[in-house]
Amino acid sequence: MELSARNQLKGKVTNVELGAVMANIKIEVEDPNTITAVITKESAERLGLAEGDDVVALIKSTEVIVGK
Repeated sequence: MELSARNQLKGKVTNVELGAVMANIKIEVEDPNTITAVITKESAERLGLAEGDDVVALIKSTEVIVGK
């Protein structure tokens, strides 16, 4: 399945809890490959980002899409 979403973590479903309306799906992820973050140039410069820097990647989203 091809998706445009860049931040994709592959994994395996370890638990499915079905409710009346919603379902909770537990997914164990593999070691992620490279995460690509698209940020403004101004933000990159303000942070002084350079190759080799230790950083934290926070994935901001209102939803998680599961593909099979």
